[in-house]
Order: sequence, then C-alpha cells, then structure tokens
Amino acid sequence: MPPLDLGALQSAVAGRLDEFLADLRVLSGIDCGTHNKAGVNQVAAWVLARCAGNGWATRVHARQSGGDIVEARTGAGAPKRILILSHMDTVYPDGVAADRPMRIDGNRIVGPGTADMKAGLLAGIYAVEVLSTLLNPLPAEIVLLFTADEEIGAPESRELIEATAKTCDAALVLEAARASGAIVGARKGITTYRLDVQGRSAHAGVEPEKGRNALLELAHTIVALQALNGTVPGATLNVGLAGGGTALNVVPDSAWARFEARAFTPDALAQIDARIHAVAGTRSLPDTFASLTAYPGHPPMPRTAQTEGLIAMARGVAHELGFEVEAVSTGGASDACIVASAGIPVLDGLGPIGGDDHSPSEWVALDSIVPRVALLAGLIARIADEPN
Repeated sequence: MPPLDLGALQSAVAGRLDEFLADLRVLSGIDCGTHNKAGVNQVAAWVLARCAGNGWATRVHARQSGGDIVEARTGAGAPKRILILSHMDTVYPDGVAADRPMRIDGNRIVGPGTADMKAGLLAGIYAVEVLSTLLNPLPAEIVLLFTADEEIGAPESRELIEATAKTCDAALVLEAARASGAIVGARKGITTYRLDVQGRSAHAGVEPEKGRNALLELAHTIVALQALNGTVPGATLNVGLAGGGTALNVVPDSAWARFEARAFTPDALAQIDARIHAVAGTRSLPDTFASLTAYPGHPPMPRTAQTEGLIAMARGVAHELGFEVEAVSTGGASDACIVASAGIPVLDGLGPIGGDDHSPSEWVALDSIVPRVALLAGLIARIADEPN
C-alpha cells in the first residue's frame, strides 16, 4: 500500500472544519455530567448513530449507575489493532449547557466540555473517517471506546478499558493537548486516603485536662504528612479536607482528614505510601489513636521506552504536517493511566489544543483542530506501518 499523503489528509480534514464545529456545538450543548445518566446517554446515542452510520461495527456496554459505554470497530482483519480512547462525561452540573452555550471568541471556542473532551472525542471520529476515505483498506483495525465516567476515576469503565487495551498493539487517548501545544507522555498515579483520629472528650472549661484533643493530634499529623513532599522524587501529597469536634466547649474526641498522594511510577507511589503509613502510625499526644484507609485510584502512566517510540512517531508526523510537538509529563490522571497499567504503549493529549478545563472559561483553540486531527490520523497510519 502506498504511504499516506499527509497533504491530502490535512486538506480533507480542513474541508470538514465547519461540520466539526457544528458537531462540537451539539455535543457541548448537552448536560452530561458524570452522574447525569440520561445526559451522558444522549451523547452516547449521538456517538452510536454516527459510528453505525459510517458502517462501523458498534456495541453498547450498558452500565448500572452511570452512562453506557459505546464501542466501535472498523478495519477488521488488519494485522495491527489500535485503541482510540475518549470519554463522554463532563464535570458540570445540569443547566450549564444552556447557561453557557458554545461561542467562538477569536481563536478560542469556549464552552462546557469543549476541551475535556468533546473536541477530542470528535477528533477521533473525524480522524478515522478521513483515513477511511484515503486508505482502503485501513492499515489497522481501529477500536474506538467512548467511556462515561472518566471524571470520577472510571469505576464502571476500568475493567472494559483494561480488557480492550490488552487486545491492542497501542492506544491513543484524546484528552486535549496542553495549552502550550504539547502532548502527554506521562501521568502521575493517585492514591487517596482517609485518616481518622480518636481522642477523649471532656468539658473544655471545667475539666480540660481529662480530654485528649483529637483535632490537635490531627493537626500534628497533617504537618508531618505535608512534610513528606520532596522526600520521594516526583511524588506529591496534599491534605485537602479535614474536620472534627462537636461543640466549642467540648474537647474533641474525633477528627478526620482526607488527602491524596501522586507519583509518576508505581515504585514512587509505593515509597510515599510507606512513609504515609509511618506518619499515620506515630502519635504526638498520649492516649490518642488513629486509623488510616487507602483507596488506590489511577495507576501511574510512566514514560517508558515504548512511549518514547510513540512520541518519536508523533513528532515525525507533526513535522511533516508543518509544525513541531513536544511531550510533557503531568500530575493529572486520565483513562490513559488504566491503559498503561495493562502494559500497552499509550500516548495522551492527542485532542485539539485546549485549556481551563472544569471552569467557565474552558476553551479549545480553533486553529488547532485541523492540524491535530491530521496528526492523530497520520499517527494511526504510522503506527500501523511500524514493524514493531
């Protein structure tokens, strides 16, 4: 098969920009916060109709509490299989879509979910559609997975993502490219924790000496936990929530804190976890007790040799398209972390450039849509051509 003509590819994408923007307006206009099952399923119905209309094999994976997952496949029988992963849910409450409809302000397309990640979702569909018009047959089987709960850690999607990834040769995740234009080569994994401290209550005015102040003990522990920052290279810790006590005139007998740790590698995450347990097991005040509960979240997406290979391919395709791209590491997690834990080469940040996610000013760069869709399509073709 002759190599893909990247100039023709980019021209084909450019010819569909107005259609892309119209689709983006539709999808960003749907209230689809993770817990709005009906709203997420409205997006899923749109995605399903579009993929089925292209003649792609489609399947809906029903979920009990959250929105359903859509799977689409095309190019069956090709020697390689590539996973294209995006999500349909947002963080926004109901009513935001109507209150803040998508608008174009200069080079910025502003609207809820535009960057995170309706533009990326559409980039995947458009890239495969354009590839299908230029290459027949497709050089790889392409599996598009549209999940519904990425914003809360993918509790109902995780098993399917892992199982699907293990059948593929590589995965491309369509979170927005960074505001700088960089793609994402590594992400931190996350473990969250709850610390409960038990003391002894007493009248704060009459017999304070009989009390054991759980809030004070918690304060000592929080200071020690925060001091763990910088002790494990690349690992960070943040105590984000705390509380306790019942009344101003009562020595508090209970207190609690919620916090998280993040790191780029499983080893670093394990090291910071061991230090957290050591701190949580150390008491500053006598006759106080504490219990620590860990909740493993996203695993790390480390920057491996396989990742470097995908980055090199992406840089090569971008250069041929007329721009340069770099890969960065970020502390934020995504479904790419789940793919990485399955041992599959994965690259993230392959959607159009965007920023200010989860805020009223969330945006996508208008002039990034055509080159980034072309980059994604070209990268798919390049992976398919790579012998290893």
